[in-house]
Amino acid sequence: MKRCSKCGETKPFAGFYRARACADGHRPECKACFAKAQKARYLKNPQKQIERVRAWREKNPEKFHAYQRQYRAKNKPAMREGHLRRTFGLTQADYDEMLRAQSGGCAICGDKPKAGESFHVDHCEAGVRGILCVRCNNALGQLREDEGIAGRAVDYLASNGFVLTSYCEMRELAIVRAGGLVKAPG
Repeated sequence: MKRCSKCGETKPFAGFYRARACADGHRPECKACFAKAQKARYLKNPQKQIERVRAWREKNPEKFHAYQRQYRAKNKPAMREGHLRRTFGLTQADYDEMLRAQSGGCAICGDKPKAGESFHVDHCEAGVRGILCVRCNNALGQLREDEGIAGRAVDYLASNGFVLTSYCEMRELAIVRAGGLVKAPG
């Protein structure tokens, strides 16, 4: 047990950072007080602290990259949640619910994600439209998100020997499935 030099509370040694230079091997202030002091130091002169960290990162690239790999592996779910929230305004629960509403697969082709594979959140200026596999997400981009081009692509396949059991049903299905995901021309 040790008494903090800042707040005066007595805490176990685990509540203090190690410091070889100190007699008992631990800093005189507890971790909470140390964190408060660090935050105050940062707020007093943020540029100085940013420069200090940048200099360390440039001097120790191997340590920095090792730390990043370790952090990312340890915090993968939290990082994904943060990405969804920052980029699309979604939580992981929102994403899971959207995928469930799409029967667990791509909104266009219906394929289910394979193990370790994540689907893309399809979005536009108006907001999130659905969850797509990589192929369909890329296809929308290649079709310039234009309903007319999508319809002509289906017509082209049919006119060049692509055999459809029911061409009209297939074309209608493609337009219906893509209808909510692409902009009408004009």
